[in-house]
Amino acid sequence: MTPQTLAASALALLCATPVLAADRTAVLVTYTNIAEAKYQDSLTAARALKVAINALVSKPSPASLAAARDAWIAARVPYQQTEVFRFGNPIVDDWEGRVNAWPLDEGLIDYVDASYAGPSDENLYAALNVIATPQFELSGVQVDANTITPALLSETLHGADGVDANVAAGYHAIEFLLWGQDLNGTGPGAGNRPWTDYAQGTDCTNGNCDRRAAYLQAATDLLVYDLEWMAAQWAQGGAARASVLADEAAGLIAIVTGMGSLSYGEQAGERMRLGLLLNDPEEEHDCFSDNTHNSHYYDGLGIQNVYLGRYQRLDGETITGPSLSDLVAEADPGLDAKLRAKLDTTMVALEAIRTAARNGMAYDQMLARGNAEGEALIMAGVEGLIDQTRSIQRLVPALGLDEINFEGSESLDNPGAVFQ
Repeated sequence: MTPQTLAASALALLCATPVLAADRTAVLVTYTNIAEAKYQDSLTAARALKVAINALVSKPSPASLAAARDAWIAARVPYQQTEVFRFGNPIVDDWEGRVNAWPLDEGLIDYVDASYAGPSDENLYAALNVIATPQFELSGVQVDANTITPALLSETLHGADGVDANVAAGYHAIEFLLWGQDLNGTGPGAGNRPWTDYAQGTDCTNGNCDRRAAYLQAATDLLVYDLEWMAAQWAQGGAARASVLADEAAGLIAIVTGMGSLSYGEQAGERMRLGLLLNDPEEEHDCFSDNTHNSHYYDGLGIQNVYLGRYQRLDGETITGPSLSDLVAEADPGLDAKLRAKLDTTMVALEAIRTAARNGMAYDQMLARGNAEGEALIMAGVEGLIDQTRSIQRLVPALGLDEINFEGSESLDNPGAVFQ
């Protein structure tokens, strides 16, 4: 289903007179409360990651590296559930690339395997290796990187030379520094960076262990800073909360836009169908750590818990209140029941991917050409997401909202173009 088809379906349904619920503002308050809780949880988990990374740097060992990796995986759980806030809220979408940009040319940051492509016309800095290069020229300007700081990462390196793949900060830069490259293709195994990459003196492997540690700590400090900022935007008096609550119709459009765009173009298309079409493990979201099965699951869960107005926090507290589902149930009970069922179906499919990964078939292995079982698992998730998007689009006329165009993806709308 293309965005044009979805839009046409919405227009065909606009003739129906929606039943309007009594208190839409209460639904928006629940939405903003959930956003605040999710970003606060993301911040809490990032601070725990910082503690683990400081311990790794202070006393490098197999155990401290494993603990840092575990903390990174734990930090992804609340953050991935925030992605549903992206597309309907410009303040989030404009910021998101600072913390979750991918894919990245990891050679910008650190050493890479000899098989890794070097500089190209598309990216002159794809193999810059800042960790091994204290001074370099960037876009005609001499850069002093003797001291690696959060400002160096965010103001100089991130998006350097206007290239999106120059990702110097955020979750995936940290992921690369903890796991290293995954050189297994669609075979078993994740990245396997040795703990000695952070050892000091003669135990150091691959050189520049002190600068690698400094980069890792700077990237983590920057992640915490960025999440502090976003959590504040959703707190009482924050700009994101105020924007949603300023206009009932616009606030509801933000919710539906986030649900539909993440469900269709972003997750079903760019994050799942595209990688399967190309049979390319470089298209998996958490490619260094083989954590993609969890990322997909928590993206889907984020869509569901926004619709239902319910989120369980890291400490076990449940944030709940009047929901979009309540509004839709008043306007069109059948549509509400259908969307609830479709969201459940999608979550079953995404959980099946997680189960398969936990049982030994990592997501990049599912992408392998000829892996019929893996393809079926991924496509069940893709089809569930597309199907739920059809019902999400029907929320527009049911709630009397203006037309919404969701994000698309060539992998869904024009698959042949993917190979051109």
